[in-house]
Amino acid sequence: MTDHGQQLEPAFVLHRRSYGETSLIVDLLTLNHGHFSVMARGAARLRSQWQGELQPFRPLRVSWSGRQSLKNLRHAEATAPALSLAGDRLYCGFYANELLVRLLTEADPAPELFSAYLATLEQLAAEDVALEPLLRRFEYQLAGELGYGISWDRVGDTGEPVQAGRTYAFHPGQGIMAQGYGPVGGIPGEHLLALAADELETQVVRRLAKKLMRSLIDHLLQGRPLHSRRLFTRQGRSE
Repeated sequence: MTDHGQQLEPAFVLHRRSYGETSLIVDLLTLNHGHFSVMARGAARLRSQWQGELQPFRPLRVSWSGRQSLKNLRHAEATAPALSLAGDRLYCGFYANELLVRLLTEADPAPELFSAYLATLEQLAAEDVALEPLLRRFEYQLAGELGYGISWDRVGDTGEPVQAGRTYAFHPGQGIMAQGYGPVGGIPGEHLLALAADELETQVVRRLAKKLMRSLIDHLLQGRPLHSRRLFTRQGRSE
């Protein structure tokens, strides 16, 4: 990446951690330059102008410089108040952030995913939006960005359309399977067709969507744990 010291770019903080006594290392998601880390020097000082800006779920405009993997943050300003998330909705926000940090390739532009992330946060902040369908759609968009988009209405090993009245299996590396075995089996074709039509209103389809996306996300993580899942577990729920 070239030096962007004079450029202001829409961004969100995905994660931040202390570095030394006064600085922070901040994982950013930006509109045109994807996910990468910056050093925010002096940002941990109580009187730092960045102390209140570099928070998750707050729309920012940032600039940075440097050609190495770890950039230097030059400017950060909030463009709107932080989106208000609490309880399960806050946990969902942390879950989305951790997925992006763990799975996105560094500095790989993904403007459509940035827009999907912003839309997800805005809907999380709306108390009348159901959480599970929202998370499943975000996971699906992220998987597609990573090259793992699944056609729920197409059989991966035969190329044929999924049919109601038949059962199928799912393999995260191959998609819907007519034959053989996968982590998830015995899937009714009519439920897959509902997923393909983005019909997540019924509980049985929601449960299936969670099971399939959990299998796919775990495959992408390659055994790495997600710390945000513990937040749901402590509340007796799952993401």
